[in-house]
Amino acid sequence: MRLSISAAILAGGANRRFGGIIKPKLNVGGRPIIARILETIGEIFDEIIIVTNTPEEFQDYCMHRLVSDLIKNIGPLGGIHAALKSVSGEAVFVFAGDMPFPDTDIITNMIEQYSKTRCHIIVPQVNKYIEPLLGIYSVSVLPELENFISEEGNYAIHCFLNRMDVCYIELENRPETFTALTNINKPADLKHLNTWGSEK
Repeated sequence: MRLSISAAILAGGANRRFGGIIKPKLNVGGRPIIARILETIGEIFDEIIIVTNTPEEFQDYCMHRLVSDLIKNIGPLGGIHAALKSVSGEAVFVFAGDMPFPDTDIITNMIEQYSKTRCHIIVPQVNKYIEPLLGIYSVSVLPELENFISEEGNYAIHCFLNRMDVCYIELENRPETFTALTNINKPADLKHLNTWGSEK
């Protein structure tokens, strides 16, 4: 039986460190990051949604459903919450909207592990580094997530994971892995990534 896993790109809102520019729309190697992500995941998932608080910025991608955070101003957890509330699948594969080089092998390996273990959350790990914004989240975690958000105003995603039964998938420690997990945190990252992007 084919698993019903949807995909969600967390496209967020305006980023002050980039002068209000929407990070998923930044060009890497001549193409917007979000276009790179969609090109990779389009052949894998039947349902792809884009979670954004600025839907007017993504009208070029309106062939995919655009949804906004239901709980505002709580960072990535708000995007994950909106995705879990919106998808039709039993789980959602979350993609950070500022990761230009998603890797098909990593994605399919994580889906395979989810099908075998049926963990509620699957997150990749390299040594001690984990990346929760490239992870699979079962819709069944929604009650726990909403309880966590409502308690004490704690919106740290790592703190939420510490309360859950998470399966960490160990990835090979090699350059290709770190490329796939690399995101853009500051403008200097963009210049560096454009060097990679021109070759990919």
